Amino acid sequence: MPHTPYPPSFYAASANPAPERPPLRESKHADVCVIGAGYTGLSAGLFLAEQGYQVVVLEAARVGFGASGRNGGQIVNSYSRDLDSVERSVSVNEARLIGAMAFEGGRIIRDRITRYGIQCDLKNGGVFAAFTHKQMHHLEQQKALWERYGYDQLEVLDQDAIREIVACDRYIGGTLDKLGGHIHPLNLALGEAAALESLGGIIYEQSQAIRIDRGPAPVVHTAQGSVHAKFLVIAGNAYLGGLVPELAAKSMPCGTQVIATEPLDGDLAHRLLPQDYCVEDCNYLLDYYRLSADKRLIYGGGVAYGARDPADIESIIRPKMLKTFPQLQDVKIEYSWTGNFLLTLSRLPQVGRLGDNIYYSQGCSGHGVTYTHLAGKIIAEALRGQAERFDAFASLPHHPFPGGHQLRVPLSALGALYYSLRDRLGI
Repeated sequence: MPHTPYPPSFYAASANPAPERPPLRESKHADVCVIGAGYTGLSAGLFLAEQGYQVVVLEAARVGFGASGRNGGQIVNSYSRDLDSVERSVSVNEARLIGAMAFEGGRIIRDRITRYGIQCDLKNGGVFAAFTHKQMHHLEQQKALWERYGYDQLEVLDQDAIREIVACDRYIGGTLDKLGGHIHPLNLALGEAAALESLGGIIYEQSQAIRIDRGPAPVVHTAQGSVHAKFLVIAGNAYLGGLVPELAAKSMPCGTQVIATEPLDGDLAHRLLPQDYCVEDCNYLLDYYRLSADKRLIYGGGVAYGARDPADIESIIRPKMLKTFPQLQDVKIEYSWTGNFLLTLSRLPQVGRLGDNIYYSQGCSGHGVTYTHLAGKIIAEALRGQAERFDAFASLPHHPFPGGHQLRVPLSALGALYYSLRDRLGI
């Protein structure tokens, strides 16, 4: 039977000790079977286990193997498309519900860290950095938009203020989200998995779901076993493959690239990011970066539509890093990796049911650390019969990518090029 290890990322190299869970080799019965041990699946499983449900999680590789254990590690509020896009897509009541949840995911993460003593290097504070006056205007509008939904933790930064936060002269301003922040993403997933197991949940690794028998009591089959359950939660996101064809029809796997430097001298690290905030810029194809607990600069950016793995990640991301921080010209890159996320045409998540007892959430579109934790909570609520918040997300309309399966990648790349040119021209 194939064994899939973690990819060689900085996160895998610095992960907290965790057991290798055995694959499923028998027929099991559970209240809930969850497919995928990333943030969505772990969050749903943990909320359900806290309510007394017997939960079995099937993971094709290792806990946090996908985007949950490879992302930039940034706690960013709201969604990949902001609340004004939500307001244009659904009814006033549904927009009100989705807007009220836009800042809940970060609170869930912090609660999990505190309640279960998860060691994942939590730091508070996240910055949105603007290159142009148009981007700065957008950030000011975002602040007013978020305040309409009761969120008052954004602070506008002028050019002098942002230069006290980031040692970079490219930005004309930005905003500070005081309840943004950053974490070691794989250690967060491992801690949540341990919390789930402490409540009686069972996680099987190296146990890819290969077939689902739908019906009043769904059955999930793996190569060597099966799980019979009352409810099923599908949380495979970009790593679900063709298991559920209708979920693949309106989404597209994409890759993003990340590098991590060698540990920086303490004075240099402090000069780069004196407050130790994480940062993302406001371009359509944005860059994002932060310091790790051991003072490496973790820098990411770029999108590979269709989830291709570039041959030389460092050659793609290092120039971006040096454009931001030319001070790092002589610094060695010790890790580089890629990971897949699932993109939707609207850039808003896809949520829904298949029949009466199969629930899913996917398509975070590169903005998933906070949303996935919220998704787990609303799936758990819906499964228990409290579906108002789940149904608000399920009301979001979704459409196939233009060009169908064959042309969606080149057309998406062409659209990204258009928006990137607009960013460069400041229009």
